[in-house]
Amino acid sequence: MVTKTLMVDVVKRSKKIAVEIDAGRFERLAAVFGMFNPGFLKSLARAETDYRTGRTRHVRSLKELR
Repeated sequence: MVTKTLMVDVVKRSKKIAVEIDAGRFERLAAVFGMFNPGFLKSLARAETDYRTGRTRHVRSLKELR
């Protein structure tokens, strides 16, 4: 039996995309992208502390980062 591995729903005239993936495949994808790397996990912890202390800024577009 063939199972769906990834379902993408694109809404026309909208800037939103919905992606559905099961937990097992998501863990495999996260491992491929290195999301279980200790350096990445430390950077997430730093980002969370920055967010809690208010050291963030709102970006509406990637063009603002230039």
